[in-house]
Amino acid sequence: MDHAAPRPLEGIAWMVATGVCFVAVTVVVKFSAQDLPAAQAGFLRYLLGLVFLLPVARTLLSARLVRRDWVLFGARGTVHALGVALWFYAMTRLPIAEVTAMNYLAPVYVTLGAALFLGERLALRRVLAIAAALLGAFVILRPGFREVSAAHGAMVLTAMFFGASYLLTKRLSDDHGAPMIVAMLSITVTIALAPLAALDWVRPTPVDLAWMFLVAVFATAGHYAMARAFRVAPVMVTQPVTFLQLVWAVLLGWAIFAEPPDVWVVLGGAIILSAVSFIAWREAVAKRRAVSPPPPDP
Repeated sequence: MDHAAPRPLEGIAWMVATGVCFVAVTVVVKFSAQDLPAAQAGFLRYLLGLVFLLPVARTLLSARLVRRDWVLFGARGTVHALGVALWFYAMTRLPIAEVTAMNYLAPVYVTLGAALFLGERLALRRVLAIAAALLGAFVILRPGFREVSAAHGAMVLTAMFFGASYLLTKRLSDDHGAPMIVAMLSITVTIALAPLAALDWVRPTPVDLAWMFLVAVFATAGHYAMARAFRVAPVMVTQPVTFLQLVWAVLLGWAIFAEPPDVWVVLGGAIILSAVSFIAWREAVAKRRAVSPPPPDP
């Protein structure tokens, strides 16, 4: 975040824009990717999105990466690619609201992973927040009260893989700036998805390509808006705004795809997001208590 005075209203505005873009991604995928295998749809989205790397192509070519960088970038691209393929699979089979709500689990897995693999302290309050988030997932899935499909399992794994991707990003951010990290993600995910896409390749039509490029546009715009939000306002301010994504997902699913609102999905998503917001707030408080100021942005 910028070290000037926080601008919460601007941060909220950018986060609202983020939500609009990401919900647009889900709507376009739900509408257009029904006839494409999940891995291929994800591959086309990232392949077509490589055009957005052209402004930083010279920087990428001049970068000097050591062996450790290549390993971490490759690992991140692989786990993220698996998450993307599973997300596309779930998105074409589940209501938009369910996919959106279950995607909120990713920060919870990040917190668990940071404790297990990065040695971060897991205080009782965080443990209770994680338990609340898992309760929210249980409310959404309601095993024993309705059928839990393979697509639901795919979304659980999607959040895990995206959480692992974020943890690797935290490692990489010690040595590399955001443009390099985002660019290398686009490249490595495209490479990792290529063999999966080739296993079940369907010849895409020009319309398919146009839709997947639109997905890339909205996704890129969403990540840009989210980065801007984090730079001008604390996470504890921007995080609760993401609940609007679930509201819009419910309304658009109802209006466009005849998916009736499910009060259990909304309740479960609200529980998960409340837990995630609490974790974000505690992390922000802990950072403010640190003696050393944060390093300047690269």
